[in-house]
Amino acid sequence: MISSAIVREIETETGFRVLPSSGKSVSGGCIHQSAIFETEGGGSLFVKQNNSEALKLFETEFRSLEWLASTETIRVPRPFHFGEMVGTSYLVLEALSLSNRSDSDSSRKMGQALARLHSAADDRCCDDRFGADYDNFIGATPQSNPWTESWADFFTKHRLEHMFQLAAKRGKLFQDRGRLLGAVHSHLSSLDISPSLLHGDFWGGNASFDMNGDPVLFDPASYMGDREADIAFTRVFGGFGPGFYEAYRETFPEPEPIRETIYNLYHILNHFVLFGGGYGDQADTMIREIMGSR
Repeated sequence: MISSAIVREIETETGFRVLPSSGKSVSGGCIHQSAIFETEGGGSLFVKQNNSEALKLFETEFRSLEWLASTETIRVPRPFHFGEMVGTSYLVLEALSLSNRSDSDSSRKMGQALARLHSAADDRCCDDRFGADYDNFIGATPQSNPWTESWADFFTKHRLEHMFQLAAKRGKLFQDRGRLLGAVHSHLSSLDISPSLLHGDFWGGNASFDMNGDPVLFDPASYMGDREADIAFTRVFGGFGPGFYEAYRETFPEPEPIRETIYNLYHILNHFVLFGGGYGDQADTMIREIMGSR
């Protein structure tokens, strides 16, 4: 449970007065402890906490939410504060009431909103670079985002090669990784890709709707990249209806399937790094598919 000392710190930093005994523990994913607090005239606060080592993770989530919110294209929980106290780090967000809507109208709204996000201009990338001005995390895995001129360089080095190195530390060497990196770099170099602001971890568990049926995104891992990387990850675990894709494609064309496999290899490798098991075999299958397409 969130300690009373952290609650007092939250009141000091946000200016909200937390109502006594209002803390209610809720699900915060598989990494953090979370609770919702009611405030006097300020609505509800969603508070995540973890040990002090998670402070950087909370800081980068805070910054990604600020970045997404600045585009005014899609709703995200308003980030209020992050900090550390007595070995405990925490993040304070706006608590949103969410609905489990699955109707075609809401699905289309999600696709339209994501397309608006991917179309939004941002002065951080005015020179057409890829990356971000901070590193962040994909799940619990560190994600490096150095500003890079070439998308092919960025994705092969800071996404796939990085994951292959982490997988090796977990005991799995992918025999074709060198040839795979060369093939991916060659393929991406042949494409004309402009930077878009990405959610970065866009799967069904990180997307929902408010009580009006309007889309909401949370738990981002944002950076400037190929917009197709966000769309690709929606296919891995499902949860997005036909209306979502139809609405998105009213703005952007359908990509070639092999690019979807290339981008999702990053996430499957990350799942192997985090959880092991059959994700390694799945990555091997994807590598063969990519190599067979060249």
